[in-house]
Amino acid sequence: MAPYACDPAFARGRRFFEPPAPTRTEFQRDRDRIVHSTAFRRLVYKTQVFLNHEGDLFRTRLTHSLEVAQLGRSIARSLRINEDLVEAISLAHDLGHTPFGHAGQDALHACMAEHGGFEHNLQSLRVVDMLEERYPQFDGLNLTFETREGVLKHCSRLHAQALEAQEPGGVGRRFLLREQPSLEAQLCNLADEIAYNAHDIDDGVRSGLITLAQLRDVPLFDRYRAATEAEYPELAGPASQRRLLYEAIRRMLSDQVYDVIDSTRAAIAECAPESVEAVRRRCPPMVKFSDGMRECSQVLKKFLFQNLYRHPKVMETTRHAQTIVRDLFAAYTESPQEMKAAFAEQALVGDGEARARAVADFIAGMTDRFAMREHERLTGRRLLD
Repeated sequence: MAPYACDPAFARGRRFFEPPAPTRTEFQRDRDRIVHSTAFRRLVYKTQVFLNHEGDLFRTRLTHSLEVAQLGRSIARSLRINEDLVEAISLAHDLGHTPFGHAGQDALHACMAEHGGFEHNLQSLRVVDMLEERYPQFDGLNLTFETREGVLKHCSRLHAQALEAQEPGGVGRRFLLREQPSLEAQLCNLADEIAYNAHDIDDGVRSGLITLAQLRDVPLFDRYRAATEAEYPELAGPASQRRLLYEAIRRMLSDQVYDVIDSTRAAIAECAPESVEAVRRRCPPMVKFSDGMRECSQVLKKFLFQNLYRHPKVMETTRHAQTIVRDLFAAYTESPQEMKAAFAEQALVGDGEARARAVADFIAGMTDRFAMREHERLTGRRLLD
């Protein structure tokens, strides 16, 4: 590995001391704990864009996380940074996401407005630090600082101050000092964007909400569609549209990966960090697209926002999903005993802030289908089929 890569032999440690594993590095151990966690298994029934029950082949939070990990490891290998750490962060980065994707997150944030709001990155940290219950010695998964740093990729200053008060010099400090995370954490952030842009095109076309004809207005995609048709003219017919779509996305992904590798290598050469701490303290963000690729990616994101995420059919589902989350929050706040015992106990013994946070933790941990069943049980209404 490069000198600016995170070396597990010099990891900053865990919040609770544990002797090293005999056959695994610290970051491999983190990855394994994440994969075996309850929160990770729940991701298979959590929305990416389309609700889990709307189709068997649409991405879920789980398949999205796996795709991020695959892209991240591929790029990490070329950059000579730690692949195991990249994989661990990638697999954990969405553990705190609510049911119903961003619709659920926005609704829960509004419900928690008087109690500090709701940030899914901060919730992912709560999951790995507190909410997982697997070990007799401590709450959470007791992950290394480096993995936790990558999980908390965004954080408000207010929450960073609270984290710093609880854990001086911990994962909140960089947001207060405006420092950078490790290159491994920076890479996971960009791999996340690359993955969801590509698979949302695939799922959008599969759903029928966007078409290949519409995508001709997106230069980043259309150049690869045109190159594929030029090389394989037989794919232009209606019967071969899936193959055409897959090949165009594959080429788009490959070029974005190579662009990140080249742009990041250039940034590393310019800053010349000699250590991980130099990456954090004296360098700007270095894992990035070239200016041209960044501009093209922004155009694609704008297209998906306007034509997929704000499509009337998606918005109808969004409205119902947000109603479910709001109704659940109100019902559990009024009657905490309706929650599972551990959350009910926390809500009943604490003040108003503790009650609200316990309710938010319970709702955030739900899968789509469990939230739908709970809503029907508590209200007698079925809003989503």
